[in-house]
Amino acid sequence: MKAYDIFDNDLKKSVGTLLYYEKSRAFIVELEDWLDEWTAPLMFTGFVKRGIYTVAREESELWVRSRIIPPGRQNIQSILATHKLKEYSEISFLEMSGGRCSQDAIEITPLGSLPEYVTDREKHNLKEAVLCEKALLCFFNDGCMKKINIEKLAESDDSYRHLDNEIIQRSCAVGVGGYSLSFGGALDIPAGVLYEWSQSENITLSDFRAFVVNNILDTTETCRLASCSRQNLAYLVGQEQLHTIRANVKGNLYIKGDVLSMLW
Repeated sequence: MKAYDIFDNDLKKSVGTLLYYEKSRAFIVELEDWLDEWTAPLMFTGFVKRGIYTVAREESELWVRSRIIPPGRQNIQSILATHKLKEYSEISFLEMSGGRCSQDAIEITPLGSLPEYVTDREKHNLKEAVLCEKALLCFFNDGCMKKINIEKLAESDDSYRHLDNEIIQRSCAVGVGGYSLSFGGALDIPAGVLYEWSQSENITLSDFRAFVVNNILDTTETCRLASCSRQNLAYLVGQEQLHTIRANVKGNLYIKGDVLSMLW
């Protein structure tokens, strides 16, 4: 993951942090807590007015794309050749321009480490999630665990009304960086919404069994999910990029969330 400071030259101060997950080519914008609708970047004023300072993946990508050459530009191949780029890359154009555009006085610069407000928020990001009958079992980075009734969640927000669809439910997976719970790429529920859910239910033995069935992978399943060979998998384990939860001469066991995080 790469991180960039979002600096406003008119305000003479940082207004946020841009996170870029290289493998999935996904962006997340974290805005500073002190921002209001007058000081926030234009595309994010609506979020700040609603008290939202972590901007979802799709909206973050729209902000990035508004600051760079669009992929559909007529002479895009000539531009790529001039900059010695083999393919269109949002992050390459963003870095070359420093994130500057004519709409505002904002620019970006690389960060060596994440600001404290970003690391504090990431504690509320998802680490694991699994579907258990009509409920979501959610595990967060700070150790918090919640069991959320899907029907009640759908009733709380009309945009989640399709959660009663079994096909959508089966596509449940932790989104990039743990910032959301994603359902087939068609629906993302922010981790913050799940973390703040106040109607958590008791966790049962059947929930634990459902977690084991759905989130514990053997070597073959892990190779399939990570699109790698057994040799590559052994290398990742040896380099401590992936940890086993149980090692055996016939094969190891892994947690699905740990495998997915390698793909971000």
